[in-house]
This record gives sequence, structure tokens and C-alpha cells, in this order.
Amino acid sequence: MSSIRLINASCADQKVDAIVNAANRYLAAGGGICGVIFDKAGMRELSDACRKCNTPLNDGQAAITPAFNMTNCKYIIHAVGPNFASTPNAFKELFEAYYNSLVVLKDNGLHSISFPLISSGIFGGNLADAPGESAKQCKRAYESFTTDFPDYEVQVLLCAFTSREMDSAKLYI
Repeated sequence: MSSIRLINASCADQKVDAIVNAANRYLAAGGGICGVIFDKAGMRELSDACRKCNTPLNDGQAAITPAFNMTNCKYIIHAVGPNFASTPNAFKELFEAYYNSLVVLKDNGLHSISFPLISSGIFGGNLADAPGESAKQCKRAYESFTTDFPDYEVQVLLCAFTSREMDSAKLYI
């Protein structure tokens, strides 16, 4: 049976088949959760694997790489969330970042995934409640995915890193 849970933790620390990196379109090492994931996986190994992906990706697209030195997961799914500072109405692309990550998970025969709140940090732009909007789009993507693929079991962990993010996200999950 599929499930979605909101937890107050880092997505990079969860024991799952795949963790999601809130990636930029070139899949280059960045700050926030992206920097944490690159550090844990191994900067050189993950950078080399990301360079082999067909970049730049568009907002909402996702790609998969091995997790290298991370022992709590097998793969990293890199999801490109929109930057709401430059695209203030990119809710469809945020939904697609979550949905396409779930499709990549399924296409690789994997069943458990941990997400950060995509586009809720620096990419949140001027959104009044970026963590809440991100959680809302994650929930919509989960519901759409489980409707589109009712026989495919997925276990989704949505991870709110701070207590403020948790307070916003729990209104939607």
C-alpha cells in the first residue's frame, strides 16, 4: 500500500531507495540540500555522473544517478524545481518536479523516496509560504501518481528541515 508522510528531518539522512536532490538545471553542486547531498555522495563521483546527464534540464524534469558514498540510499534523483523569483507562477513546474521524480523512481523499479521541500529555500522567491506551496504540490503529485499507477507501491517521505517549514507543510500533508 502506498503512503506519504511528512517528517521533520533532512531528506539526505533517510533510509530509502532514492533521495531527491533539489537540483539546478545543470546538476552542478550547489548550496542547501544540494550541497549536503554532493558532500555525502562524494563531490567528484557525483559531479562526474551529473556531467554525463543530458543537461540543461528544464524546470520540472528529473534525472537519476547512483548515490556513490551514501549508505542510506541507492540512488539520487535530481529534480529541477522552478525559481519563483524569476518565474513567480511556476506551480505546474513545481508539481512536475515531484511527479517526474516519482516516475523516475518507478521506471527504475524503486519504491521508497525522500523529498526535500523543493523550491522552498532560495528558489522560493517572493512566495508568501514557499514550504506550504511545495508541500501542496508534493501531495498533488503523489495523488496524481497513485491514480495514474494504482498497482505501483510507493513510500514517500516529505522532509521539512526546520520547525517553521514543518509548521507550514503540515497544513497540506
